[in-house]
Amino acid sequence: MTNLLTKSALRWHVLGWLLYGGYEFLGVFLHSKHLRISLWLTASLLFIRFIEFYLCYLVVYPRLLRSGRGPQLVAALAGVLALYIGLRALIEEAIYPALLGFHNYTPDTTATYYIFDNVFFGSPMIVLSAAVWGAQAALHRERENRQLREEKRAAEVAFLKTQINPHFLYNTLNMLFSMAYPVAKPVANAILKLSELMRYMLHDTPDGQVDLEKEIEYLHNYLALYRLRFPDSFHVDFQVNGEPAGHRLAPLVLIPFVENAIKHGVLDDPAHPVHIHLNIEGEQLQFKVENQRNDGNKDTTTGIGLPNLRRRLELLYPGRHALHAGAEGEQFTTSLRLVG
Repeated sequence: MTNLLTKSALRWHVLGWLLYGGYEFLGVFLHSKHLRISLWLTASLLFIRFIEFYLCYLVVYPRLLRSGRGPQLVAALAGVLALYIGLRALIEEAIYPALLGFHNYTPDTTATYYIFDNVFFGSPMIVLSAAVWGAQAALHRERENRQLREEKRAAEVAFLKTQINPHFLYNTLNMLFSMAYPVAKPVANAILKLSELMRYMLHDTPDGQVDLEKEIEYLHNYLALYRLRFPDSFHVDFQVNGEPAGHRLAPLVLIPFVENAIKHGVLDDPAHPVHIHLNIEGEQLQFKVENQRNDGNKDTTTGIGLPNLRRRLELLYPGRHALHAGAEGEQFTTSLRLVG
């Protein structure tokens, strides 16, 4: 869960504590017969409750308030109450007597009574922090869901604006292939590869998944088109280790890495080719692309893009992916690990 203590929320927290503290101190001024003692006790109680509240709000509930973590949650809340009791005992029964000359509880107070009395006074802040955390978490989820709906609506509008008839496209490319093949076989092969690329990109996936073999085939076709464009100066080493059969993933997840390497990498150095490695081990997929950096931007076209890919992976593989991209000297490396 994203940290809920944003700048906007922080203002409400400060206001809430000011109102709560003002209410407590106003009660002291209106009703206390021993003003000095009551002020010190109220100040220490507010301080301890502040610690109790944010220990639950920032640590316990974000980590443990979920299905299957009930025993850990109960143990953590018991620990918070124990800390509450220990801090009150330390401040009010040890520090205050030594420095200010008074106790909160009388000397004949038993340990059992002291514990139960403080459990009673410490529990409301635990409940209050749960209510505040739950309300803010619900608002945060609703804000995220609204953003996702807006992004989905924008994507649908963009798709409708660019939608073409796949059958018309395939038939046209097949016609061009048949016309070009007798005249120029390289041109015909390029048209064929382009047709296969477009067919894959426009292919409907009801469950949002494609066979890994199809994704690999798409990468091969994509690289083959570049080899046709630069037959003597396109050096890419593409290796697949493991068995892709039976594996499925979201379509077009791997291509941004390859696009990025071709767009920004050095392709004409046979001694340092672009390395594209796909490793498949059990339910885990590791995709890694390494290329030499090229300061000159050879290609100004816009691909799917790594920033968009990060967002897409967060939605499709929450908690089941690791994406890294960075430069080390003249080398740029991107890697993706997918689980399941």
